[in-house]
Amino acid sequence: MVLQQNMRVPVWGWADEGEEIKVSFRGKTAKTTAKDGKWRVNLSRLSPEGPDNLVVEGRNRIELKNVLVGEVWVCSGQSNMEFPLKSSFESTNDIATCANPKLRLFLVTKAKANTPQQDVRAQWKECNPETVAGFSAVAYYFGRDLQKARNVPVGLIGTYWGGSPAEVWMSQQTLESNPDYKRDILDAYTEAVRKAEASGNKKQQPGWKPTELYNGMIAPLVPFGIKGAIWYQGESNAGRAQQYRSLFADMIRNWRRDWSEGNFTFLAVQLAPWDKGKKRSLEAITEKPGDSDWAELREAQLLATKTLPNVGMAVITDVGDKDDIHPTKKEPVGARLALAARAITYGEKIEYSGPIYKKMLLKDGQAILSFEHTDGGLEARGGDLTGFALCGSDRKFVWAKAAIRGDTVVASSPQVSQPEAVRYGWSDFPVVNLWNKAGLPATPFRTDDFPMVTAKKK
Repeated sequence: MVLQQNMRVPVWGWADEGEEIKVSFRGKTAKTTAKDGKWRVNLSRLSPEGPDNLVVEGRNRIELKNVLVGEVWVCSGQSNMEFPLKSSFESTNDIATCANPKLRLFLVTKAKANTPQQDVRAQWKECNPETVAGFSAVAYYFGRDLQKARNVPVGLIGTYWGGSPAEVWMSQQTLESNPDYKRDILDAYTEAVRKAEASGNKKQQPGWKPTELYNGMIAPLVPFGIKGAIWYQGESNAGRAQQYRSLFADMIRNWRRDWSEGNFTFLAVQLAPWDKGKKRSLEAITEKPGDSDWAELREAQLLATKTLPNVGMAVITDVGDKDDIHPTKKEPVGARLALAARAITYGEKIEYSGPIYKKMLLKDGQAILSFEHTDGGLEARGGDLTGFALCGSDRKFVWAKAAIRGDTVVASSPQVSQPEAVRYGWSDFPVVNLWNKAGLPATPFRTDDFPMVTAKKK
């Protein structure tokens, strides 16, 4: 396995009441006595590398061999995080050349539970073609790049389940403490179950029970020493994007509180472009601007990076598939997450984000947009800028002509003499091409705060 470097590393387990426990690692020991059938010690700050053996002694003796010290990351979410390397775009060679004893994988067994569990049946494995093929492609590419950049061992804990909404990855305490979540999530679930049981139709049973994956697949990992988490989820919450604006941030707070490691880094993947299976042509998709719950979900993801410390986001507007909710190009996703980790977590002086909207100036019938993360300048890839729309006081958006002017974008339209708001990439399948010269795409955004299409959906 991999233990987290440069922090107090918890080691815990179970024993008979009053049993004396001694944990030895690298010539140092930590002792404790079991209470209520449990015990825990903290190893002092560990330097990277290894391998070494970790020995636990009580009335029996357990020796864990080939233990490395480095960086440990939790990798969680729904199906696009679960998407395996073997199904990823052009991954045959990546799998064939993946063997790396300094990259370790731990795949949490899928488990739903009504109460927080203490243990999970799984094991650490070295990264090789056999162990990695079915592991998360996004997590693998993230770990591969991070291990190479930091030159220390990396451990990846995969805990994911396709189709899962965010609330199943949150604790009962967190959901109960918010009156809106209690009403709209917990009570709604209870009522749906009651109706299904009353009707005798099992097909009407809700698909997911709030907290069940937190209980079965997160709680058992706490308090294993970690550096951060990567997260690819949101598709199942898109219809409730307004709720996600608080729900996602509260999930991050939930995990941080339970791990008791402070504000550890949390990196999300923004939803990929997808046309919701409509199989329309690009011409039909871009015929006119409109509203979008997926755009609102992307905005909710972006909001978390602004309201919470040490939260980053990988924008992937260039690797979506309009006809498939599971785009296969996962290497750029993992690569951008690794860039964010290197900058946010490890303080490397590198650009890790594409342009992010900062402010708007309205002047002479034009909207002048300023951005953060314009490393090296802005650029339009493949021709004129696309994806910008604006509106006047009637709030009816039309496509705008947009051009780069220095570190700003200037947008205008002959149909709107006095612009009031601008949107960029505001659709399920955004067709956009604003990048910075560090090679990272701009996040979709809006300058307005008009009512959301998901405002009334619980």
